[in-house]
Amino acid sequence: MKLLQKLDHIGYAVNDIEVTAKHYIDAGWVCSEVFEESSQNARIVFLTKEGFPKIELVAPNEKDRFPAENVLKHMGVAPYHLCYEVENIIQAVEALYEEGFMPLFLPVPSVAMGNREICYLSSLEVGTIELVQK
Repeated sequence: MKLLQKLDHIGYAVNDIEVTAKHYIDAGWVCSEVFEESSQNARIVFLTKEGFPKIELVAPNEKDRFPAENVLKHMGVAPYHLCYEVENIIQAVEALYEEGFMPLFLPVPSVAMGNREICYLSSLEVGTIELVQK
């Protein structure tokens, strides 16, 4: 986990982006455009506010194929991952694999992240994390 030095965002699974985002917007957060992320079968927005970490809202396009569906089923709207920016995503995935993290898929470009590559990994001791190529 030594390669994970910069937090990029906190990811929340939500049922409806507009409903959840409204609460943040009413509290002074700024909402990005909505991104259609086909690799995750999801819609994504980012919320920013000075002095706070960036928040990502991830909502399903089709619930039966939504990666965070279990989070919504068992917890409702909830944070489910931390995303870290890394210098070399392949090297970071390999290093984390050696530490017991299991990649959920190979790195893929993400529309929401400006076509930078992302990869989700999971560990029983740490939970789910996302990596994004710097």
